[in-house]
Amino acid sequence: MTVTTSPAQPAALSKRRRWTVLAVCCLSMFLVGLDTTVVNVGLPAIGRGLDVGTRSLEWTVDAYTVVLAGLLISSGALADRFGRRRVFQWGLTVFGVASLACALAPSVGALVAARAAQGIGASMLSPVALAIVVNAMPDPRERAQAIGVWGSVFGLSMAAGPVTGGALVAGLGWRSLFWINAPVIVAALVLSAVFVPESRAPKARRLDIPGQILLTVTIGVWVGVLIEGPRIGWSSPAALTAYAVAVAATAGFVRAEFRREEPLMDPRLFRGTAFSGAVLGAVAVFVALNAALLLNTLYLQHTRGFTPLAAGAATLPMAVGATVCAPWSGRLVGRVGPRPPLWVAGGFLTAGGLCLVGLDRHTSVFLLLFAYLLIGVGFGFANAPITNTAVSGLPPARAGVAGAITSTARQVGAALGIALAGGLVAGEGPAGLAHASRPGWFLVAACGVVVLLVAWAARPQAPVRDESSGTPSVARAR
Repeated sequence: MTVTTSPAQPAALSKRRRWTVLAVCCLSMFLVGLDTTVVNVGLPAIGRGLDVGTRSLEWTVDAYTVVLAGLLISSGALADRFGRRRVFQWGLTVFGVASLACALAPSVGALVAARAAQGIGASMLSPVALAIVVNAMPDPRERAQAIGVWGSVFGLSMAAGPVTGGALVAGLGWRSLFWINAPVIVAALVLSAVFVPESRAPKARRLDIPGQILLTVTIGVWVGVLIEGPRIGWSSPAALTAYAVAVAATAGFVRAEFRREEPLMDPRLFRGTAFSGAVLGAVAVFVALNAALLLNTLYLQHTRGFTPLAAGAATLPMAVGATVCAPWSGRLVGRVGPRPPLWVAGGFLTAGGLCLVGLDRHTSVFLLLFAYLLIGVGFGFANAPITNTAVSGLPPARAGVAGAITSTARQVGAALGIALAGGLVAGEGPAGLAHASRPGWFLVAACGVVVLLVAWAARPQAPVRDESSGTPSVARAR
């Protein structure tokens, strides 16, 4: 594949500069992923500090993920139009200010609003960082390795969140979960200004305001119904109204996107098996991870009496599994394509969920740790092939679109995982929480089966020759 230089694309960078750009983008992405899960282990402490229950605590997590999921694609389009580095820096600034607002929040309402603002900032980081990396890496083999690293870092940040959160809550209180973002934001702003080149898409897409509104309503209402359903009643007038709004918004979104010349999310992209499979796999993996983390937090702290630090430390096997296996998965994707790592990911996620379907208040700690290790290994193997498959399924000029859709799928999965798991245990006391959470572990195992099906349906990739360098590279998914 020959890469030409244009005003929208910077001149070729040295190898050291290219990998420095990757490191800067990975730093910001680590922060975004960390904030998706770091709050989980602090939920009981936040609840005590602000005097709220489990359902309000779910919103402190899902306010972030719902807004993030709803705005990712528009943020990618803004970056293609106004410059990726510029939008990246805007996102860092908004994220940093919102983090300070979270740390100072006097009530749960203020915290939820500030978390939503965090989601706005984070939406300008995730797809934009991936587009920056893709455009800085013109060689297909190097790009595949970089995407593997990027996906691995993002996955690692999600798995490391509970450990980091437990340590912060134990040492400095729950507000430190948000104060800690400030120095990282400052460092990322400085480094991006020095090392990250500006780039734009050759042809920027128009903003799809109706599609953006309908997508945000669709995600928000569906997740809201899942969270509030146990409280308002699944067949209550309010719930029935919400179902009607959600179905109408979903149908309206699909119809509007088919009719627009430059849609927010082109439904025709999903005709490709590789791309649609990657999106489905991203949703499944993040449903499994976030359901497991929330169930772990509530079970260990409420039923077993663990401290936040001990509950966070219990997820160390998960973090270790992700840390060790994510880079390995990235290298495998570069050599043999995404299918083998997806087989491994699905198998381990399924096994990890099945380990805990009989959970009770006396379940062996060894079994808990072993199950978390299996889930961590599965999660570590999943992210690189999913990201690579999605991005490789589209031209490099549409890297922002591919990254945004995949990131949207991840955050939709995260929001659904929290909502589904929270709905299972909302209102349960310590004695009944373990039994109530058992369907949640079946859900984790089912998500692993979905990843296995995605791997089975994926077309194997054969090496092809890169025209610009004469070296083999992994074939683009079709």
